[in-house]
Amino acid sequence: MASIDTDAGSLVIRRARRSRRRTPWGTVVLLVAPFLVVYVAFLIYPQVRVILLSFTNADIAGVGSWVGTANYVRLWKDPIFWQSLWHTVYFIILTVVPNTLIGLVFGLVVVRQSAWLRGIVLVLLFLPYVLPVGVVTQIYLWVLSAAYGIVNYIFDVKVNWFQDPRWAMPSVAFVTIWWTVGFNMLLFIAGLEAIPREYYEAASLDGASGGLRTFRFITWPLVWPVTSLVFVLQLVLQWKIFDQVYLLTNGGPFNRTLVVIMYMYQQAFTRAKGGYASTIAFALFVVILVTSLVQVRLLRFRSDA
Repeated sequence: MASIDTDAGSLVIRRARRSRRRTPWGTVVLLVAPFLVVYVAFLIYPQVRVILLSFTNADIAGVGSWVGTANYVRLWKDPIFWQSLWHTVYFIILTVVPNTLIGLVFGLVVVRQSAWLRGIVLVLLFLPYVLPVGVVTQIYLWVLSAAYGIVNYIFDVKVNWFQDPRWAMPSVAFVTIWWTVGFNMLLFIAGLEAIPREYYEAASLDGASGGLRTFRFITWPLVWPVTSLVFVLQLVLQWKIFDQVYLLTNGGPFNRTLVVIMYMYQQAFTRAKGGYASTIAFALFVVILVTSLVQVRLLRFRSDA
């Protein structure tokens, strides 16, 4: 009788242990399932759908027949696509490095201010970032206007900044830097404030009290991880440039500011070529992925060195 009770007790204990082992997994599934459903429905499925559409001659509604790799062959031979790709690269050259360096300079300026002055300077430098793109572009359509712009008035020039083939893209780049540099500044401020003060005190005791020397041997190496992060974020964001170009120049003059996403937009919504627009979108995705991986590898190599 005692043996039966012992076996029954052991069975109950084993079942309880199995139940405890199953419970965490069941809880994890319940917690993760909503995220997975949303992730698959709104991220994975649209990506797969775009890839499939790139092999069709679908219209804007996604209705069309299978054409295989014809869209990719056409893309490879499309001079306007390569032109738009170069314009995007040119915009990246004009914005990524300057935006990062200016954000670092602003961060150094802010962390060196007193507590009350730091708040004022921080608000003034970060304020443009909270403005919507429509407001930013309207401000600079007025500031850089050829007829009554304040810049032309101050410097006594007659330049149509957003319609001049030479100045259109640099003008858009300038507006973008003015608008977005505040975010980079905040990242650099976080990185600068994380550097222990003891390092600077030790450097001062060793005689390395000069601003340039402490920046070169202490600040710059320790803030390099933040710099790498800003570089990667800026690269990805500037590859996807669209809003400023659309509102300031609409791709002109003479397609001199036509970027990849604007060309994709024209194909999809102006010419109703959804299949070809999907091909452009997938090609841009591959370019962003490859360049981001290369940049991360190079920045990691620099950090290890």
